[in-house]
Amino acid sequence: MKCESNERLSPVLFIPHGGGPLPLLGDKSHQHLVNFLRTITPSLGQPSAILVVSAHWEENIATITSGETPSLIFDYDGFPDESYQIQYPAPGAPDLADKIFQLLHQSDIEARLDPHGGFDHGLFVPLKIMFPDAKIPCVQLSLIHDLDPETHIDIGKALSELRKENVLIIGSGFSFHNLKAFFTSNGDSPDAMNAAFEDWLINTCTNGHLSANEREYRLIHWRDAPYANYCHPREEHLLPLHVCMGLSSSFAKLVFDGEVLGKKTSAFLW
Repeated sequence: MKCESNERLSPVLFIPHGGGPLPLLGDKSHQHLVNFLRTITPSLGQPSAILVVSAHWEENIATITSGETPSLIFDYDGFPDESYQIQYPAPGAPDLADKIFQLLHQSDIEARLDPHGGFDHGLFVPLKIMFPDAKIPCVQLSLIHDLDPETHIDIGKALSELRKENVLIIGSGFSFHNLKAFFTSNGDSPDAMNAAFEDWLINTCTNGHLSANEREYRLIHWRDAPYANYCHPREEHLLPLHVCMGLSSSFAKLVFDGEVLGKKTSAFLW
């Protein structure tokens, strides 16, 4: 059910989470992102819980962390020792996890609870910057491994009721995610293919003249966008955006339009 009333709804935020732990290590190519994550937080209110849809977790069916004290998963390699000593002891939220499970079930979306699942870097890296005290209970939701865009929009629609319950929902991914391009230097030359896709994505998400159905159609058929396959050889970092879009029938506000690792990338707030 869509939330169409005039009551205040909790925000939905899609963010780029950066390259592994680099945002926490003082990497200069992430400074604009770190500044954004710090400054956006006051506008998000005081959530009673946080749900993160992470690009780094895929399961055959939608899977929800339901433990009381999830551990951290250091799902990256080749970084300094300090990268594997990061702490973010946020509590889990079993009651919220069960609510998510029930909402998905009511929409005929197969799901399961995982009491042993931990938090990957799609959650703990940005949240350590945004909410460093780690006191807000968190739940993480997986992507579905078939990476079907319409299915992930439907997941967002199924969870829209959560916006009435002071739950901050974050899609943690990247609007550009071509690893080879990140680490292939082209000097100071702008990446026209990256820019063209970003322009299309920003227009799709923020253009108030598009109807909800038009935005949904464009995101379902996102492979038709300019240079889509270059910007996302594999789409797992884009699909958290689809979940976010499904949570709201309105257009988004562009809240970050900067560079990470030398590539243009965006964040959106609903």
